[in-house]
Amino acid sequence: MTEHRTRVEVGIVGGGPAGLMTALLLKRRGISAAVIETRTKDTIHHTQRAGILEAATVNMLLDAEVGSRVLTSGHEHEGTVLSFDGEQHRIDFQALVGRSVWLYPQNEVFFDLANAWEREGGEIHWAVTDTQVHGVETAAPRISFTDAAGQERSIEADLIVGTDGSRSMCRKLIPEQVRTDHFISYPFAWFGILCEAPPTAPELIYANSELGFALISQRNETVQRMYFQCDPDTDPQSWSEDAIFDHIQAVLGTEGGVQLKRGPIIEKTVLPFRSYVCDPLSHGRLALAGDAGHTVPPTGAKGLNLAFADVRALVPCVEEFITELRADRAETGTGTGPGGTGTGGTESGDTGSGIETPAALRRYSRTALDRVWKAQNFSYWATNLLHRQPEENPFTHRRRRGEFDAITGSVYGQAYFADSYTGWSD
Repeated sequence: MTEHRTRVEVGIVGGGPAGLMTALLLKRRGISAAVIETRTKDTIHHTQRAGILEAATVNMLLDAEVGSRVLTSGHEHEGTVLSFDGEQHRIDFQALVGRSVWLYPQNEVFFDLANAWEREGGEIHWAVTDTQVHGVETAAPRISFTDAAGQERSIEADLIVGTDGSRSMCRKLIPEQVRTDHFISYPFAWFGILCEAPPTAPELIYANSELGFALISQRNETVQRMYFQCDPDTDPQSWSEDAIFDHIQAVLGTEGGVQLKRGPIIEKTVLPFRSYVCDPLSHGRLALAGDAGHTVPPTGAKGLNLAFADVRALVPCVEEFITELRADRAETGTGTGPGGTGTGGTESGDTGSGIETPAALRRYSRTALDRVWKAQNFSYWATNLLHRQPEENPFTHRRRRGEFDAITGSVYGQAYFADSYTGWSD
């Protein structure tokens, strides 16, 4: 079968929110892009994912004019509740930092972006197989794959952007002698449920007790999301519905206070906790964004928001690179472009063989990683504040209670939580 070839300036591996937002914003700047994705559009849309959006993420959706339903179908949360041994304290985001967050599931963010990209005639290939990325250390990288109809295809580009998730194949293209993998695994997981019930509370409740952690979240008026801390090896089917709700209620407190709204459970999952950072996020003609470059535990609600922060940093740098490349080609009549075809550069992030990593992409990596490590710190801190460690002794629990009181009992402590949770300015 003859391979079908197309040519764009940016090839994007991964059609989730980060990849689609990158493609759309590049198109707004006159830069051609094509997207490939291993899953179907319907599969991604119907995979339930969390969705607390920082104000900056909401603004990106609105500014990009993608027809997002975040303001009509999402729910603005002007604060959140922290609970310790049944004692609740509300953190007022608006009063403390003047920002809100929005409850809007990630799969709906994806659906808005996918529809916008298709409406604008953007090239996208769903349900691809046999994906390979070639030549990221050359001036002519390309993506080869088989499309859903069985046609062998190749996308030639000037730059590849990897937004292909936490099991990224693109990340592995950064050689081990260049890449540093920072990783930790937590000794607990989240047992998550979806249940058919009205909301228990108007805002999220993050709760801790001697039994561990629980989170009361929402999806809509009839379906709710809840979590509680469990062992990573827990079998979801080993817990009955009554046992699940009784345990979550016990973490919230059984005397007075919040009373859990119950209903039929329609989904049970166990979510392991890991933190990962790839350094650098660029190499040769490759840049990583979103979960392909870093993951955080869900406690701080940073996953999708970090991906969009990556995109905000990445798109201007890609525009700078492509602009310089076009100018170089116009002047020299060659396809070499910025970075040349030398034997390596002198700055961190250069390949050591083949083409150098363009300066604009090195700058993207530094900018994005600065925010990633701030988010890692907040997520790590919040996770340890709110979870019970295995074989914990009474001293540890009381010490954590002192930390909780220091945060909730001071306007400055509350402001730190509010500023970090709602998202820092770029």
